[in-house]
Amino acid sequence: MSDKLPSSSASLLIELGTEELPPKALKVLAESFSRSISQFLTEAGVASDQHGAVQFFAAPRRLAVLIKDVESSQQDRVEQRRGPAVSAAFKDGEPTKAALGFARSCGAEIDQLGREATDKGEWLSYEIQVTGMPLSGLVNTALEQAVKQLPIPKRMRWGDSDQEFVRPVHWLLAMHGLETLEVSVLGLSSSNKTRGHRFLASGEITVPSADDYVSTLLEKGKVQVDYAARQTEIRTQVESLAQNEKAQAVIHPALLDEVTGLVEWPVAIYGQFDSKFLEVPTEVLVSSMSDHQKYFHLVDEKGQLLPGFITVSNIESNEVSRVRAGNERVLRARLSDAEFFWQGDQKTKLDDRIPALERVLFHKKLGSVHDKVSRIKALAKNIAQQIGADSQLVERACDLCKTDLVTDMVSEFPELQGTVGRYYAANQGEDEIVAKAIEAHYQPRFAGDDLPQDAVSQCLALADRLDSLAGIFACGEVPSGDKDPFGLRRASLGVLRILIESDLNLDLYKLVNQAVDGFSEMDLSNEDDVAKKISGFVVERLRAYYQPLGFDTEEINAVMAVQPSRPLDFDRRLRALHDFVENQSSAALSLAAANKRIANILVKQKSQLAEEVKPSLFKESAETALFDLVDQSASGAQQAFADGKYSEGLVELSALKSPVDTFFDEVMVMDEDLAVRANRLALLQSIRALFLNVADISLIRVE
Repeated sequence: MSDKLPSSSASLLIELGTEELPPKALKVLAESFSRSISQFLTEAGVASDQHGAVQFFAAPRRLAVLIKDVESSQQDRVEQRRGPAVSAAFKDGEPTKAALGFARSCGAEIDQLGREATDKGEWLSYEIQVTGMPLSGLVNTALEQAVKQLPIPKRMRWGDSDQEFVRPVHWLLAMHGLETLEVSVLGLSSSNKTRGHRFLASGEITVPSADDYVSTLLEKGKVQVDYAARQTEIRTQVESLAQNEKAQAVIHPALLDEVTGLVEWPVAIYGQFDSKFLEVPTEVLVSSMSDHQKYFHLVDEKGQLLPGFITVSNIESNEVSRVRAGNERVLRARLSDAEFFWQGDQKTKLDDRIPALERVLFHKKLGSVHDKVSRIKALAKNIAQQIGADSQLVERACDLCKTDLVTDMVSEFPELQGTVGRYYAANQGEDEIVAKAIEAHYQPRFAGDDLPQDAVSQCLALADRLDSLAGIFACGEVPSGDKDPFGLRRASLGVLRILIESDLNLDLYKLVNQAVDGFSEMDLSNEDDVAKKISGFVVERLRAYYQPLGFDTEEINAVMAVQPSRPLDFDRRLRALHDFVENQSSAALSLAAANKRIANILVKQKSQLAEEVKPSLFKESAETALFDLVDQSASGAQQAFADGKYSEGLVELSALKSPVDTFFDEVMVMDEDLAVRANRLALLQSIRALFLNVADISLIRVE
């Protein structure tokens, strides 16, 4: 290993070799690793943040980063330290303790200190010559920091070491151009050696230079370390094989990411299964292939499942037929189990499974799933009355909505709860709407997922989530930080999406209170407080819902300030305000500034407000003109607001821009005559009240 640092800029390569990393997290880990190191070195002044200067690499047994044009060391620099003010540094011409302490901290004498003049006075100062740190020292610190910052939920230790990481580590490569950097992390010392494929390449492999990393591993190590290139290769191979079989491969991004994280040298292989298994629900077969075996399933031109699959092997075998047969054998065993569960489960009616829900715990403080279903039923029937859903179908769907939890199929395929229930309900002759609701009440399961489409499903979906929110909050297990073990943030977003996107104009606060009433036997110390906390928690999720849609934080805050209780009404207000700011920008910003000014005045003068505006007390033509226009605009705007036509109302109020501007230019609000002052304040209050029918537009940023 060379002690000599390169004398000029070159590519920097860092690779951390490990046991097989979690495939689902591989890309995130690699991106975090490279980003942390590159940011540190950029801030240290030795690396560039230009586009394309940084490339991350990731394979099952390694995280790596390549950074172009990295300097061999920091440049020497001068740092100027500021000390106490000169006025405090000397007294009667003698240095004070403050001055002496500053000089001592700089390792200097008083007469070696300089002075720095600013617009706020003169200060003692001292210039320190700082020698630039060599790259090896910077990389060492960057590596330690990057390892600590990796998003790893649980770290592990191995052997008798006290080092902690997501997986045991085995080697560390660090190169700057042709040279090896002396760095260490997690008990490893660096070299210019890497390792190839676990089975297709043996021993250590020397990397000639940082820029030869990818090609060296490809040629000598049988590793495609470029994550993006490996993923493209997998997609290409899978699609080509499917085409050969006159089929289409279904390549979901999440599965593609996971498979990319499982292999270093991808080799796609086509396999088949017995067509008799197609009698089992498609979702079960797909779950067996994709979720359990990481296979890509195949469909025909009509989207119907075919009895074939494509797996991606991590080895280049001379006996492909044996690899194919092994995968077919494993899948056949899984599908045989699924077929057995499918046939066996249907010997018991869903009705007969209801008592078994008493043995399934929902929460130790909240009782069984059977108890939860009883609460859901009461709440869902209440919602059904409000949205006009068939109450009998709602009740029946509630009775059966959790029964598939006690089937063998869901025990084996928990990700299919609801879906399995839909099939079993349909097969035993339940109403199609009831069967559909058993599955749809779990929607949306994740961001961007479909919503329940019919009224019965919507009742169940809302009731299920609201019951979970009420119960968990009642237990005092409120989500904090990143911890949300019961998925209450996701449940809250689900409630909001259903109410807003399904056009259900329901009062959120009333729904929450009804849900909390379902836990009256828990003897909550303050039910109102629990309901208020839940409502606030759900409403706060509106930020996460609207920000990705392009709404400004100020616009969201402006609507939140007036606390509309119906999420659909919130949506209408927000969209109207956004359109007002976008399309009436001049008037909107001017009126926002005026509202801010009015709000600041009123908050200090609440006690001086008159009960009503009296035109007889006007002294200036500007206040008369403003009053007349407010009176003229108010009726039209208020009617529009009452009808939920917020955009029309705001356009009506945009006419107030000029008279409001003139009023503030020509009228002294804080007149010496208290009656005149109170009257003018009341006029301003009437203007602010009009806008508060939509939002507090004083919160809109005025640039």
